[in-house]
Amino acid sequence: MNFSVFSMMAHASLLVKLVMLILLFFSVVSWWIIISKHLLFSRSRKASDGFLADFWESKTLNNAYESAKASALSPEAAVFVSGFTELRKISAVRSGQTAENPENLQMKLAVMDNLKRAVRKAQLIETERLERSLAFLATTGSATPFIGLFGTVWGILVSFQEIGARGGASLAVVAPGISEALVATAAGLAVAIPAVIFYNFYSNKVADFQADIENFSFDFLNLIERDMLTRK
Repeated sequence: MNFSVFSMMAHASLLVKLVMLILLFFSVVSWWIIISKHLLFSRSRKASDGFLADFWESKTLNNAYESAKASALSPEAAVFVSGFTELRKISAVRSGQTAENPENLQMKLAVMDNLKRAVRKAQLIETERLERSLAFLATTGSATPFIGLFGTVWGILVSFQEIGARGGASLAVVAPGISEALVATAAGLAVAIPAVIFYNFYSNKVADFQADIENFSFDFLNLIERDMLTRK
């Protein structure tokens, strides 16, 4: 018997082959997620660096808004667009205030509460966008070793049945079936290890992005609040 991996898979039982197909599915989807996340994070980081540079160099929020619209993949830009849009709505309402009915401090604080909620919602949306599909990597890392182990256990059971049918337990009889069964465990580990590594790696990336988003949000809100509270 040829003891190459493909040959052993070809001679495996039907259930073990089914297990291998399931593991192949998890592997293909996992690597698709890994590659797509790498591209997403790389492009998002580049877009964020460009937007933040433009934001701090902009003389007006309108200029920063134009830069934000051109940086669609930047989480900070998305947060700014959401906050700026809400600020425009608030400004439209504030323009109705007259000299006889001016804004007081309580009204200004209420305006800031609305703006903070809009910015917080944008933060959550951007974090969810960055985290999307990472749960599949976590599931792959935790489930596929057990799926492979199930295939191994089943393959060993089939091998023992063949031993009983042949009435002998020599190494020549046992080795092929056991080898075929162990391929499932090896395949499960081969699928799980990259998934676990990249899940942890990308989770740290998301945490870094989240920290940057929150820092930018604080800076943006502070700018608006200082401007609003100093106006008469």
